[in-house]
Amino acid sequence: MKKLAMIISILFLLISVGCSKSSSSGGTSSEDSYGGSLNIAISVQPPTLDAHLTTSSDAIEIMRNIYETLVTQNKDQQAVPMLAESIETSEDGLTYTFKLREGITFHNGKEMTSEDVVVSMNRWLEQSSRAKLLLSGGKFETADEYTVTLKLAEAVTDVLDIMAGKGQFPAIMPSEVIEEAGKDGVSEYIGTGPLKFVEWKQDQYIKLEKFADYVASEQESSGLSGKKTVYIDDVTYHIVPDSSTRLAGIQTGEYDIANSMPFDNYEQLKNTPNLKTFASFDSGTLNVAYNKKQGIMTNPEIRKAINTGINANAIMLASFGSEDLYNLDPGYMSPEQKDWATDAGKEVFNLGDVEKAKQMLKDAGYNGEEIILYSTRDYDHQYNSSVVLKEQLEQMGIKVSLELYDWPTLTEKRANPENWDLLIVGTGYVTTPSQLLVVNPDYVGWTNDETMTTSLQKIRTAATKEEAKELWAEMQSYMWNDYVPYTLFGHYASIITATDKLEDFTVFQGPILWDVKKTQ
Repeated sequence: MKKLAMIISILFLLISVGCSKSSSSGGTSSEDSYGGSLNIAISVQPPTLDAHLTTSSDAIEIMRNIYETLVTQNKDQQAVPMLAESIETSEDGLTYTFKLREGITFHNGKEMTSEDVVVSMNRWLEQSSRAKLLLSGGKFETADEYTVTLKLAEAVTDVLDIMAGKGQFPAIMPSEVIEEAGKDGVSEYIGTGPLKFVEWKQDQYIKLEKFADYVASEQESSGLSGKKTVYIDDVTYHIVPDSSTRLAGIQTGEYDIANSMPFDNYEQLKNTPNLKTFASFDSGTLNVAYNKKQGIMTNPEIRKAINTGINANAIMLASFGSEDLYNLDPGYMSPEQKDWATDAGKEVFNLGDVEKAKQMLKDAGYNGEEIILYSTRDYDHQYNSSVVLKEQLEQMGIKVSLELYDWPTLTEKRANPENWDLLIVGTGYVTTPSQLLVVNPDYVGWTNDETMTTSLQKIRTAATKEEAKELWAEMQSYMWNDYVPYTLFGHYASIITATDKLEDFTVFQGPILWDVKKTQ
């Protein structure tokens, strides 16, 4: 009996060990138990996958899987370390020291060192429009194999926020890839990200696959920062310009995720049982820009009058069709941007006071002159907003000529201040007020105001973030109440739809592909 009991005990122990091993390697908690392919439909072909050169949102969505940066945005859109382990700032604010995470591997098998970072970052300083404007005179240098420094010409407090920006982001690439780049950009798309580039079939698809040697951060996952665990095997981005084709493909299961879905189909998608539809507030703001360089809109009193008469809610509802898809907020920064969000100026936002606007126009000297309003049919929301705006302007007693052009023609004609008075324009989110197009004197509308210029400089050199935010609130209030460079109608979402076969699928400035699991 003792021998039999011993045999049974041994067998039980072997079975237990076997089950334990099976559970640890093949259970639902292991990334090896998942896999498969993701098929994603995007609306346009990216112009390039060189992160230093493009602001294309479709390109950025793909590239952030391939490349990583020294700092990135967390869920509150704050700049936090990614490839940097730690960051120190000198007392005079002129030197930033970045200690790199060690053991990070590029997709070509090479270890990332300070040489790669310095070459990448100095190229970014030369190529990025915001870096050239806001970090002029800056230079990255090697301190040792895993330490780099940034030397600035002047001390400003928004350095890390600028580095964490979305468009033309400062991707870290192998030094030799950058040194071999031509005027059209790099010829190899190699980064340290969780997915690596495989193939680009022009006008058809871009394919990525899981990077087996990816070294994830140990920090908690948040926004674009922290730990990234890849469960899928590969991803194919299908280039599908026709929205009806994207719609049909997500409904039949041909695509697992579809981006830039039509606003008109939002309710249909939201009520389809096997789909999950997200209103992702990552697009930016819809506005009317005033031509402040030439013509009748150079008079700020007329701009104030028009702003007083505008019913922003009516414009946004006509543009997007559902209150789920827009947010009425006077902030020029994202309302979800923890460091900069403010509702300063709300007292003159979305008033819709037509009678008061009429009186203000009369007092400002408006005498029935024709106003030229530019827009396009290429983007339904911009066209719809221009139609409603025209009606509202006419109710205020303004004579309006609505001129519509295809997008390429519009971008060409709007560059000439002799052509137009008002322009419908969408602007994307940025990480600091200094990067906003509405304050850029070279961008359409030609904002050029000494008070705003001085305010921006004070914001950038403020002693603390709290002081800088207070100064920004004061400046935004001035923009709404006194200068009125644009009238912001509201903030709007993009529509992203996924099948219910995806587990733990989240959205942050587009689909997050790490952490998502696909059930078979």
